[in-house]
Amino acid sequence: MTTKINASPAVDYAPLELQGELMAMQELIIEKLLTIAQSQVPESQQELHLQLLEKNQNNQLSESDKLLLKSLRVSADYLMLKKAYAYALLKWKGFYLPDFEQLV
Repeated sequence: MTTKINASPAVDYAPLELQGELMAMQELIIEKLLTIAQSQVPESQQELHLQLLEKNQNNQLSESDKLLLKSLRVSADYLMLKKAYAYALLKWKGFYLPDFEQLV
């Protein structure tokens, strides 16, 4: 006999500094989760990130550039985690999400 538990998606494997924010997302309404799921890194940050990556390829990064590049990468990674978790919560709450094949 299989028992289904209607537990929210786990946050155990997320970085500790994000776990509280992810857990708080469990209480958000569908519209707020959709906003998070569809959010993007601001274009100015994307451009700066690309510039720093190019400088890095040419070994032209100063120490402050290295710190900024790391910060931008972590920020983008965290946004992707929040987006993925928002989609997982939407699905958990019964919101219809198209399959990947339907999106292409």
